[in-house]
Amino acid sequence: MADTDELQEAVIKGDAKAAAAATQAALAAGVTPLSIVTEHLVPAMDEVGRRFECQDYFVPEMLLSARAMKASMEIVRPLLAASGAEPIGRVVIGTVQGDLHDIGKNLVASMLEGGGFEVIDLGVNVEPRRFIEAASSRNAGLVALSALLTVTMPAMKTTIDAFAAAGLREKVKIMVGGAPVTEQYANTIGADGYSESAAGAVALARRLAAA
Repeated sequence: MADTDELQEAVIKGDAKAAAAATQAALAAGVTPLSIVTEHLVPAMDEVGRRFECQDYFVPEMLLSARAMKASMEIVRPLLAASGAEPIGRVVIGTVQGDLHDIGKNLVASMLEGGGFEVIDLGVNVEPRRFIEAASSRNAGLVALSALLTVTMPAMKTTIDAFAAAGLREKVKIMVGGAPVTEQYANTIGADGYSESAAGAVALARRLAAA
């Protein structure tokens, strides 16, 4: 259908206004909200991630595409909730305590939502207790921790240890990322996964959700 083809193209090009218009047109033509997400937004964001991995796209292009995807999701989200459609997983995401940086975290959150996940974004400077409360109250199977500063990286381990102390470590998968974070560090602190990019985070989240 032309309208949904236009939706994918609008997201890939990062045109938020066109994405919103194409979403409305698709709904008016009888395309279901779930189909808009699974058959059009998810493939579009997958293509954006592919272009990023190939270095055809960079962070500015990804941010524009994420904004276009969110313009569509703002229309579709309440319709999905009303229909009772289940996401492929729920992710609690936030920048760890002591760290106020959110550009990378915001990009990952947008990519995850575009990838079919329900995202509970706690923002920045998030205490371990808040991660635990959100994961418990929203029945989230995934927690994503972000840090941009080397000095705040230990808060990742503190958060993971807090989940263990609360008896919840076996119930959630915890993934970590951020500029100074490495796979070796992720393994050292007991994280379930690490990604160096937003696109990679979506693929990792899918693997963890299916495990």
